[in-house]
Amino acid sequence: MDGIARAPPPLGIALRMACDPAPVPRPAIGTSMTQETARILVADHRGTGLEGRAAYLAARSYELCRTNSLRTTVRQVEAFRPGVILLEPLTHAGAEELEALELARGPALVLIQCDRDDLGAPLRAGRALALGAWDLVFRDASDEELELRLARLLARARELQEMGELRHSASHDDRTDLLRPMAFQARLVEHFAATQRHEDLELALALIDLDKFGAINKRHDHTVGDILIARVGEVIRRSLRTEDAAGRLGGDEFAVLLPYTGKINAARVVNRLRTEIAKLSGHIEGAREDVPVSASIGFETFDGRDLDSLDTLRRHAEVALRLAKRRGGDQGVYYRNMPAEAE
Repeated sequence: MDGIARAPPPLGIALRMACDPAPVPRPAIGTSMTQETARILVADHRGTGLEGRAAYLAARSYELCRTNSLRTTVRQVEAFRPGVILLEPLTHAGAEELEALELARGPALVLIQCDRDDLGAPLRAGRALALGAWDLVFRDASDEELELRLARLLARARELQEMGELRHSASHDDRTDLLRPMAFQARLVEHFAATQRHEDLELALALIDLDKFGAINKRHDHTVGDILIARVGEVIRRSLRTEDAAGRLGGDEFAVLLPYTGKINAARVVNRLRTEIAKLSGHIEGAREDVPVSASIGFETFDGRDLDSLDTLRRHAEVALRLAKRRGGDQGVYYRNMPAEAE
């Protein structure tokens, strides 16, 4: 039987045995997971090893959810959204349980209870739980040691989160959350080289420039331009697949990298981006009147053989972008469809 236990202030109050069906939101990024806020999913798959641990943790003001099967644990990872999973594996090896948890747990940490003579436990855990932080606690360890390991695990998670946020801030633009120029260039170099190595892959690069953005800044307060830039960034992020990359190159200039994409699908993405950006037209906070919004987009493709360098790919996209702007904007231009004299 599964259940959540929210410990009241007095010690020794029994656990409540009913799980909330509704998901519990995770703490916001940057919120420290202290003892008072940490949610612990007590996964007692063996059914004999964690009863006392759960009672101790409940009395220490942790918020608990109890499960006794892998199926229920996986379900409650999504519903309860724990910060830590305290696991008592059903089997001595527990490899399948750890692999299932790795797929389901998201950013949750894992603390595994095992026998002191189980020398293979660290190796199994390390193989299965490749991401995030995890630790082991021996079955005969004291409750105080268990809590210490939980505290250390939570502290390690905070360190990893802070490091991740710093890395993200260093590589992503503050206003749009798109890649900064150097980070985007690194991704572009990486995918161009991969396309050269694998002839069955294709690559598309699109450069985006907002039309008459300088006039918008002159006509309205600069905060209007800042809001617009942020909204364009959101449109671009929503339009990308997992493998795509996008960057803010500066001001109102953006770039989109589309791996494994030929000219037809690239044209579809470009048209979708152009259409979605145009939909931003209208009221923007702080503007004197409705703001017309559109973008010019130039793009080029590479099949691994038909261009001599990355510089050529980028130059072709820039030439196509200039033509889109000369034609009045609010359009996409494919370099290879340009008339010869246009370059």
